[in-house]
Amino acid sequence: MEKEDGMGNLRVTKKGIRLEGISEFLLPLYVKEIHSRKDSPLVFQSDRNVTVNARNELGQLTGQLTVGADAIEAQCKRFEVRASRDGRVLFAADEDEITIGAHRLKVTGTEGAVFGHSVETPHIRAEPSQDLKLESPTRSLIMEAPRGVQVHAAAGDFKATCRKELHLQSTEGEIFLNADAIRLGNLPVGISSPSPPGSPPRPNVYELCVCPSGKLYLSPAGAGSTCQTSSGVCLWS
Repeated sequence: MEKEDGMGNLRVTKKGIRLEGISEFLLPLYVKEIHSRKDSPLVFQSDRNVTVNARNELGQLTGQLTVGADAIEAQCKRFEVRASRDGRVLFAADEDEITIGAHRLKVTGTEGAVFGHSVETPHIRAEPSQDLKLESPTRSLIMEAPRGVQVHAAAGDFKATCRKELHLQSTEGEIFLNADAIRLGNLPVGISSPSPPGSPPRPNVYELCVCPSGKLYLSPAGAGSTCQTSSGVCLWS
């Protein structure tokens, strides 16, 4: 039988000091390790905050963890959350950056993720069987890359919609459209001179014309070019 000695709930054993029940310390308690019983958890309880401090040999505060009624605060040079299985860093934060090392970051809120500044990523992908939508309700949406931006839809359509103007601009290269069919819908149709009396009606064929501003419009096809006779469309630009 292990010999014990002590005062009331405080007992001194060969393994250290054991406390039974609830004990109160009015002055600081200095110990190397604190363990709970094998069949019960270790609980730190306070009517206010519970604070854990770490200090160096000069007594300077190097790290602090505070559990309060409204928040849990950690003050340290670097805060890390590691996986229990392999010790991999799941979350890390310091003064320069925040790193999330989990395989997937999932945001389940209805409003999604809100970033106050730029987002840097090599890949943007939607969930399986879900559409990918990039939207800026009140401002511009800018995607930049020093070596190009690629948008790829392997088994569906790609749609770009805006309220005002859509600009495709290349400062040093060319704009290349490669498809089985290239269609320009909703082009205005200019009105050319009517057909002479007794002549057969003109077929539903149009000529593609260009205004000096670059605007495209259609003109009823004739024996020759009819762009000049129907160029009044350019005045609408």
